[in-house]
Parts: sequence; C-alpha cells; structure tokens
Amino acid sequence: MGNREAAAPHASTSTSTSTGTGSGTGTGSLDLNQLRTFLAVYRSGSFTAAARLLGLSQPTVTAQIRSLERQLDRELFERLPRGAAPAPFADELASRIVEPLDALAEVAGHGGDGSAEPVHLAGPAEFLSHCVLPGLAPLVEKGVRLRITTGLTEDLLDGLRAGRHDLVVATVRPRGRALASVPLADEEFVLVAAGGWAERIGGPERIAAQGPAALRGVPLVAYADDVPIVRRYWRHVFGKRLACEPAVTMPDLRAVKAAVVGGAGFSVLPRYLCLDELASGALVLLNDPEDPPINTGYLVQRPGSSDNPHVALVRDHMLENARDC
Repeated sequence: MGNREAAAPHASTSTSTSTGTGSGTGTGSLDLNQLRTFLAVYRSGSFTAAARLLGLSQPTVTAQIRSLERQLDRELFERLPRGAAPAPFADELASRIVEPLDALAEVAGHGGDGSAEPVHLAGPAEFLSHCVLPGLAPLVEKGVRLRITTGLTEDLLDGLRAGRHDLVVATVRPRGRALASVPLADEEFVLVAAGGWAERIGGPERIAAQGPAALRGVPLVAYADDVPIVRRYWRHVFGKRLACEPAVTMPDLRAVKAAVVGGAGFSVLPRYLCLDELASGALVLLNDPEDPPINTGYLVQRPGSSDNPHVALVRDHMLENARDC
C-alpha cells in the first residue's frame, strides 16, 4: 500500500532542529528523524504500525521514541495492549511539528509528482454504498482516488491502527485516545416485512395491540446468528428479550432486505436502506414507535493530520453530506 504515513524518508545522517515545548522543558535541538518517527506513531497509534510505515524495525522505533522522551523529559505515549495512546504532551508536540515536517516532506519530494495517493476508506458496505459513495462522486471527478474496504467495525479499526486505512466509518465509538472520532450520522431502525406477511399478521395495528407476540410463527431474517440489530430493537421498543432464532442469516443488510422483500419473513433494517421499498409498498412498516432505536455512526482516523491532502478533503466532504442520508 506504500508509505502513506511517514512524512519523508529517513535520512542517512542525523538532522536536528530547535523546537521549543512551550512549557519550559525539553527546549533544545531535537533530531528530525526522531520527530518523524514520533509523528508516525502519533498518527498510526501503534509502534508496530509506525515501524511498518517508516520501513524501520520496531526496536528502532521504540529506541527513537525513548530517546526523544528522555530529551524532552516527558512521556509521549501510554503503551497499551493494542497500540499506543498519545499522552497530553504528545498532542502539543504534534501540533507544533506537523505542519513544518509535512512542508519539509513536500519540499523533499514526497508526492513530488503532484498527485496525491489514494484515500483508503473503510466501513459497513451498506452505509458506504447508500450514504457515502454517491456524495463523493464530485471529488472523484476532481481527481481524488478512493480505495474502499468493507467489513466489521472492530476488524476495520484494527486495520486503521495498523495504517491500512485512512478513514473508517465505525458503528461504535472507539475507546481510548489512540484513534480520533467524530459523530457522522444517525441510523434509525425500522421493523418491516413484505405486504403478504403484514396482511397475515394483521398489520401494524395488531402489533400495536399485542406487541411482538403478533409475530409468532413469522420467520426472522437477520444479519447474523446473534441478531444484534433485532435484539436491540426488541429491548428498546418492546422492553423484552428476543425469543426467536433467525430462519435466514446473511452478513449483508442489502441481502437481508432482498430476502424480506421476497417474502422470507420479517427483519429490522436501517430506514435509509428501505425508503424506496416502503414508499412503493414492497415493504410494510410493522411498527412506528415514538422513540425508535437510533445508532450513531462515527468517522474515525488516527490523530494528527495526514500527509495526503485528499484525506482531509474526503473527511470534510463526508461530514458535510452524510447527515443527509
């Protein structure tokens, strides 16, 4: 995938710069290679990922960070079981050096052909397909290149920490300070079935009167065997545990929708995914609670600014447009 995080290739000889910390400690001549390594760890959230991105061994990265910490007399990272979280002083240091180092990298020829590297974007296939990619089309026309990966949130966040992705749409907010996240959009979940099943169970009126008991005997179509979306709907709307197992599971909500439209049973889906089918009557809304379950999606990236200007362009465009999904 190429070195998308390192600000510039490491020089064979040590170079230094004078960097004041603003707090009275560590002022003096700091090694540029160590600062580049620090920025790679800061951006990737991992010593291992930084080593891979910089083309160095992990012991070399660790030694450079420790040397920088000794010179500054400050801890820069909290070592975690999975990655490294920046200490408060690391945020201050990164804010001071990121622009000069990125500018130096540009002068040194990083990306000197005038074209930015592709932006590696990852997230749930359904949300990216319906709510993100159509809005990014104008950027593609202007020369932004995208590499899309789909999958489960935890796997994609691991890839983000390892430097394989630039931006991840996550269904949960990541814990800790190793990754930076902002709310992107809310998903509203709806209980639906095809018209035939809705008629057989007596429609929304019967569910309003009897609750989930009205669905007894109707097959459940779900994303996974543990039915997290449906279980959450049952708990939030009905105040009960889900008592049935799925008849059909498919790890793609678009496929779940297709099966439900075809008459396979009922399911709980994001409203944005089935607006057209609800409008046409291919799906029927079986319940319309005043307080439907909502799930917030987050746009996640490694702390600090990327040396690829198109990452910020895609990020800002997504934040401006995804809420309209």
